[in-house]
Amino acid sequence: MARDPVDVCIIGSGAGGAPMALELGRAGFKVVVLEKGRWHKKEDFVHDEILNSRRNFFMPLPWDEPHLVRGGVDAPFRRTNEAWTANVVGGGTVHMSGYFYRLKPMDFRLRSELGPVPGANLADWPIRYEDLAPYYDRAEEELGVSGEVQPHPFAEPRHKPYPLPPLWAHPIAKEIDAACSALGLHPLTTARGIISRNYRGRAACHYCALCGSYGCESDSKSSTLAALIPAAVATGNVEIRPQSMATEIEVDAAGRAKSVVYLDANGVRQEQPAKFVVVSATAVESARLLLNSQSGRFPRGLGNNNGLVGKNLVFSSFGQSKAIFRVSSRKKEWPWLSDPAPFVQRSVQDFYAMPDARHGFRKGGTIGFMWSHPNPIYAAINIAGTGRRGLFGKALKDALREYRDSKILEFEIYGEFLPNDGTFVSVEPGVKDKYGLPVAAITLTRHPTDLVMTKYLVERGEEILKALHPDRLERVGIAGETTILQGGTCRFGKDPAQSVLDPECRLHEVPNVYVVDGSFMPSSGGVPFTLTIVANAFRVANLFVKRHKG
Repeated sequence: MARDPVDVCIIGSGAGGAPMALELGRAGFKVVVLEKGRWHKKEDFVHDEILNSRRNFFMPLPWDEPHLVRGGVDAPFRRTNEAWTANVVGGGTVHMSGYFYRLKPMDFRLRSELGPVPGANLADWPIRYEDLAPYYDRAEEELGVSGEVQPHPFAEPRHKPYPLPPLWAHPIAKEIDAACSALGLHPLTTARGIISRNYRGRAACHYCALCGSYGCESDSKSSTLAALIPAAVATGNVEIRPQSMATEIEVDAAGRAKSVVYLDANGVRQEQPAKFVVVSATAVESARLLLNSQSGRFPRGLGNNNGLVGKNLVFSSFGQSKAIFRVSSRKKEWPWLSDPAPFVQRSVQDFYAMPDARHGFRKGGTIGFMWSHPNPIYAAINIAGTGRRGLFGKALKDALREYRDSKILEFEIYGEFLPNDGTFVSVEPGVKDKYGLPVAAITLTRHPTDLVMTKYLVERGEEILKALHPDRLERVGIAGETTILQGGTCRFGKDPAQSVLDPECRLHEVPNVYVVDGSFMPSSGGVPFTLTIVANAFRVANLFVKRHKG
């Protein structure tokens, strides 16, 4: 059934879609936002690990809506729910931890900075940091970001302070500061998408410790659900339509998008005509939607006549180590160790870029410190282990007792993920989801330089942990990737032969279709993507209004 036409149909309500909805609604455009997930209220967010982390509250079940993943073009695919973010109004911003770093000026000119890297598809961005900086300011203000501007060798230029002071840090932050200073490093207060004071009608954080993997029951987390969507709806021009699964973008005889086909909550086919379509379903799912939107004009998928949709997929390179402190043995030395403050609030970016290639890489990333997530089931499963290394009986009980007597300080690496020909998204016609649609198939091949870099950064992070003299140090991994941080599948650029989107994030081949999730990013940078996606969406919305406001 065809619905009444609107000016703009936005697919997805997360970091990219919500800023567009807000700005276009404020400018007077009639907007419909299609979101495949439910629209939760803050009362729905409870501290239930089984509900939130062991079921399909955020992520779909792999037998209902699988992603296919393989480690290289010669490997078989396996079904997984990896590379899903969150199928709810607000998207992945609802269950994020809210680590909000900006990219650095060099991230926008990585090809020029590094030169050609064999096996990597490096490209400079068609904009510069200076072009995005005002929209970083805007994103931080609209969302509500807590932080402190500090001098640093890789500090990005800023014209404004953070809108809110930093969150309260656990006393161990001072120990990390001392350890870093002794190593000649420059620890930073981590900026967070969590409000430290009451802000725009939202309550300040009450330090519950359950940010990542959970929604926020007080609206203190700066998700688009809490910060942007209510303001968008309040314009009177924006309708959020939850449980609406977009299946195809249809085009007219001239090759311009004319409508979005979707399945409503009852599985009934609907059609939303619109003058413009904005796609923001995550880099993987947006590529899938475009590839599945085939027509006589676009037999390989919408905007894909150059064959680049889905190519150059990037995640964030990942590494991790943990320091275990036994509270009973350290309580005289560090009586505050059992302090329940949930946030460590420290990062290190001294290795964001290297002056030369003596260590085997030039572009690095960020080391972020945090307490281990307190989910007890997750912890118990990891402690018990599997197979021959699994623990049983007294050994398992002793390990669980040790865990209960421990504080676990860990760090994560957010590192550059070099785009390459072996990492991309396609669709698999032979495997369909519960909607009857071909699913996204992810081929993942790591550039060897990434692994050299993550190993180096993990070793540097471990030096900091060792300086704290923990009871035990445990390396988790040096060669991973964070698949909820994703971009690159519709990279933007000035040359239609080398990119999918123009600098305004419009499809080169279909100029009334915009893509504003992480798909536009030619490179991953050495920080989480979320703040950059929000900032870019505000930038694109501003350009949209200037171009189309009559």
